[in-house]
Amino acid sequence: MTSGRPAQELRAPGSDAEARALLLEGEIDLEGRMLDASNVTLVGAIRTAALEAECVYKPVAGERPLWDFPDGTLAGREVSAALVSEATGWGVVPPTVLREGPFGPGMVQLWIDGDPAVDLAAFVRSDHPGLRRMAVFDAVVNNADRKGGHIIPTAEGHVYGVDHGICFSPDPKLRTLLWRWAGKPLPLAALEVLERLAEDLRGDLGEALHEHLTRREVRCTQQRVAELLRSKLHPEPSGHWPALPWPPF
Repeated sequence: MTSGRPAQELRAPGSDAEARALLLEGEIDLEGRMLDASNVTLVGAIRTAALEAECVYKPVAGERPLWDFPDGTLAGREVSAALVSEATGWGVVPPTVLREGPFGPGMVQLWIDGDPAVDLAAFVRSDHPGLRRMAVFDAVVNNADRKGGHIIPTAEGHVYGVDHGICFSPDPKLRTLLWRWAGKPLPLAALEVLERLAEDLRGDLGEALHEHLTRREVRCTQQRVAELLRSKLHPEPSGHWPALPWPPF
């Protein structure tokens, strides 16, 4: 016998905090796999008693070994990128957590719908402020793979970035499509954010990153922020590492 009351209607998370709670606590119902991804990347629904959303799940067991990054560390690097993104206040990375999933521990990230009306090839060459913030963010996390397909402009005007598994190398590896501002002065607003980030990296943020990165990797992140504040310039290609990702999209 039932109470006759209708089942509670699930809703989408209304904030990043709610999204992270959903990602940590929700039940994952996998629906498919992104076959063009280099590592196992699964998509599906995630639900609690009150919330639901679409998510991306990348199990550590599905990570492809790389010659220049330690095995089994890509999920933690994705979470580390999300922690830095949150600290900047720029919201570059969608809410992201590390948790147990259907195929073991892995990264679970909120799925973001891109705006289908945007010509992505033209957009990545634009002067959109969200892209410029992303360029600074990528310099901080030493992103070795900022492809066009890793950039998601939304219909609301926000710009997200995804696929941050090969970030935080202690060696200079910045490889990106976002060289438009190379050598140009950093915006004042970006410098103010970097000042706060430098302080955070010496405190709670640095401690949180140590859960996923080596001490050397965290120290090198601090040094990259310090160099940006010293030069007050967007970085330029070093010439010692391919400047552009391949394929670019």
